[in-house]
Amino acid sequence: MQSRHFLQLLFLSAVWGASFPMIRIAAPALGPLPMAFIRCALAAMVLGTLVRVRRQPLPTREHWKSLTVLSVLTVVAPFVLFNAAGLVIPAGYSAVLNATAPLFGVVAGAAMGEERLTGRKLVGCACGLGGVALLVQLGPLAPDMRVALGVLACVAASASYGFGSILMKRATMTHAPLPASAAVHIAAALVLLLPASTTVSRMHPTTNALIAIAVLGTFTSGFMYWISMRLMREISASAATSSAFLIPMFGVTWGARFLGERFTPGMVPGVALVLLAAGLVTGFNPLAVLKRT
Repeated sequence: MQSRHFLQLLFLSAVWGASFPMIRIAAPALGPLPMAFIRCALAAMVLGTLVRVRRQPLPTREHWKSLTVLSVLTVVAPFVLFNAAGLVIPAGYSAVLNATAPLFGVVAGAAMGEERLTGRKLVGCACGLGGVALLVQLGPLAPDMRVALGVLACVAASASYGFGSILMKRATMTHAPLPASAAVHIAAALVLLLPASTTVSRMHPTTNALIAIAVLGTFTSGFMYWISMRLMREISASAATSSAFLIPMFGVTWGARFLGERFTPGMVPGVALVLLAAGLVTGFNPLAVLKRT
């Protein structure tokens, strides 16, 4: 991995890490489904405008089915699940659990014939599951049923990201990143339109929630998805998902800074195991990258 790729991953991690506190702010006010729809609709508007300005054509009709599947795996399901988790668990928890995405990405790659599942990667998967268990047991939250469901939602969202990363990599080989990113969010907004409309009456928007969803939709979803697809054209899917290693550091930091969330010493073993697992599974070593920069 070249130094410029590492710097892009670091930037993505910082921005995506900030998304978890914003989810925590907006989810209670807007609800998981309407929030996901608004976020996708805003991203679709931004990316669609850029497509028109740059005069790039959207993918043709025969490609929209596969792009819709990609949108469900990398946008619809993760957004709804992380929003639901944001009703229950701290932003730092969600950010750490998001680091399991590379584990699922490597498993998906092996299942789809993209890469080989080695003993080191299997050990990494075991470490990841152990880290999640420790995080839940030793963190500041009492591990009741609501917390357990929130954790399960985060892990399911991460799994969706991981499996979707393989399809995302394939999409970059067929489509230009910007039109594909726009199509993914247009499809996601259409998929979410009807489900979101059933719960819109429960919304009670606040100023902070509206600001948070505006940033999430236009920047962390719109621009960042485009950047992620551009990066994935140049590096492997597992390397691209390695940004998830660094997201916990930023997510916990932003959560503590802006929401006053606590990071207790008991959470350190779980966080360390999750990050170790991600490194074992993908073979990504940020220290080695830094030595080459």
